[in-house]
Amino acid sequence: MSRPSDVAAGAHRTRLRIVVLQALVLSLFATLLGRLYFLQVVSGEEYTAQAASQSVRDIVEQPQRGLIVDDMGRPLVTNRLAWVVSVDRTLLGKLPGRDRRELLSRVSTATGVGVKQLERRLVTCGDEGAVTGVCWNGSPYQPVPVASDVEREVALRILEQPEDYPGVLAEQQSVRAYPRPYGVNLAHVLGYLSPVTAEELEQAEADGEDSVNGASVVGRAGVEKQYDAWLRGLPGTQSVAVDSMGRVLGDDSAVEARPGDTLVTSIDAKVQSVVEQQLLQTIRTARQTRDTVTGRNYAADSGAVVVLEADTGRVVAMASHPTYDPEVWVGGISDDELARLYSEAAGTPLLGRATQGQFAPGSTWKPFMTAGALTHGYSTDTRLNCSSAFRVGNRDFKNYESGAYGYIGFDKALEVSCNTFFYRVGFHYWQKFGSDEADVKAFDPLVEEAKDFGFGSRTGIDLPGEAAGRIADRRWKREYYKSMKDFYCGISEKPQDSKTSDFVYKFAYEFCVEGYAYRAGDAANFAIGQGDTVVTPLQLARAYGALANGGTLYAPRVGKAIVGPDGSVIERIEPKKVGTVDLPASTIGYIDTALKGVTRQGTMAWRMGGFPLEEVQIRSKTGSAEVYGKQSTSWVASYSDDYVVVMMVSQGGTGSGTSGPAVRAIWEALYGVEGDAVRPDRAAIPGTVPPGRLPKFLADGSILPPAREKRSAAKRRASR
Repeated sequence: MSRPSDVAAGAHRTRLRIVVLQALVLSLFATLLGRLYFLQVVSGEEYTAQAASQSVRDIVEQPQRGLIVDDMGRPLVTNRLAWVVSVDRTLLGKLPGRDRRELLSRVSTATGVGVKQLERRLVTCGDEGAVTGVCWNGSPYQPVPVASDVEREVALRILEQPEDYPGVLAEQQSVRAYPRPYGVNLAHVLGYLSPVTAEELEQAEADGEDSVNGASVVGRAGVEKQYDAWLRGLPGTQSVAVDSMGRVLGDDSAVEARPGDTLVTSIDAKVQSVVEQQLLQTIRTARQTRDTVTGRNYAADSGAVVVLEADTGRVVAMASHPTYDPEVWVGGISDDELARLYSEAAGTPLLGRATQGQFAPGSTWKPFMTAGALTHGYSTDTRLNCSSAFRVGNRDFKNYESGAYGYIGFDKALEVSCNTFFYRVGFHYWQKFGSDEADVKAFDPLVEEAKDFGFGSRTGIDLPGEAAGRIADRRWKREYYKSMKDFYCGISEKPQDSKTSDFVYKFAYEFCVEGYAYRAGDAANFAIGQGDTVVTPLQLARAYGALANGGTLYAPRVGKAIVGPDGSVIERIEPKKVGTVDLPASTIGYIDTALKGVTRQGTMAWRMGGFPLEEVQIRSKTGSAEVYGKQSTSWVASYSDDYVVVMMVSQGGTGSGTSGPAVRAIWEALYGVEGDAVRPDRAAIPGTVPPGRLPKFLADGSILPPAREKRSAAKRRASR
């Protein structure tokens, strides 16, 4: 039997345990309540935001790209709405494998895009299996575009049958359009767009550039690339609430996209149309014309025309052949189309000959050689023998068709394009300053004059990818020898085989032994624009512009102004002076008069018969550049008080013979010439000269041509 004291002690311990247990339970409740208070009150807003973010997606809204218009406000590049099919990868990933494959198969059938291509487009760039240029650079929460510019019927089928296309969207998006005023092409000037790359996106993020995102397209060539930062605008963001399956429940918030700015160019669509038509017709005609030298028709494989404002360097028109349709880039270019643009068999259409093509200038080079000679010992009274041939070493350098005119001055030599006259000038300077063939520092007035006119350097035009041309002087020849010596010595040191012609084998031997030497023949060829010296048509036009305006070299400009979406002028792109040709006014005047003679009674005269030269004075120089293994390159370089017009046709024949009619037609369009009458009201540009003012952009989106200043071309010339 238990003692009362033991019972009391047990009861006490029991009560103590209950108290401890109660305290423990109360402390647990207190902790739980404290935690709930912390979560709901102290950190409530933070967790609420996190929860909301898990059910809200940010969808990037691409801005409408800015317009590109000509000097009159005519649209050259605009935007149009196109149906785009996109796939929501979140929903796609939640489908069973079989359903996923069936869905992609349906999308492939509807859009014409292969299943494998669809799968590649749905892979995020940087992930395993990503294909550069095909993978998705955008947000992982944003539907991925898989087919662009689809037929309206396809888009409606997808929209009307959502049960067959779960997670597939069809919506209208803005893509580039080309209105082609007067049928212009202008592909090499306008350029094209393509999706931003992963590297570009990373760089943009590092630079804090918020106008580019993973779904952006950016300019790749032409003014689309040069002025991309202005044209692309700023993307917007739309936040949408979604359920657990990724279905959109409603809009949460939005930041509107800002449209890109408009680029006003100095291009005149009407002049551009004339230029393109004349270039195409000239090439077609040349290909049907027999070359008496080779006995076959001219290949006329490429050509270019450049029209500049003489006083500003602005580009009025610029055409290149072969060309391409800029529409091929809209919605993505196919592999076959891209291969054709780079194909040599197709003439490499992507290469713009006006700024990237490099050709021997032939006799169009002679006015600059005249300038160099008249400021280094020769004078306007100088008389040299224009014989049928001029011997240098053991070789006879001949005139075209071996013509001879006796002793003449520089003016007559330019009129009749006498090669032997200029051979003598080049040979004289070689004897006087540089007969030491190994002296790369020898002075050459003709080389220095060519550099002063900007040859051998890029003009600085506001188009990417411009070529620099080449002045084949002593330094260049030495560097070229170093780079090619092993190649040619390798040929000459082996026995000649059946694959190596006698010419190549002999040339390789001579080059290996003394290819570094700048010989008298090199100097003679340089003086007439032959040999290894090459220029772009734009470089030649810019140099003739300096003759026209009294000696100023401009960096040619296509852009004229940037205009905001509201029509306000953000920035005017002024002409950029980059140099001055240091020539006496009397020397420029002498050359100017001589080039008038080329048009009136010289090598261009037979193409300008009946043209009103008293009212519209045209100076010109023709050229037929010989290239080993090819037919002659046809050149005509010309200018008036207002414009410069240069035309080139590779493997096209003689200068005036091939290019002369087209150059005349361009001048007739510029001044409204009909027969022997000048009708300014018929000129391609109202008032004959380009407008000084900008087009007017109205609030309703319409564009009016610029108001004309009451200043005619005649008054403009008189004010000089």
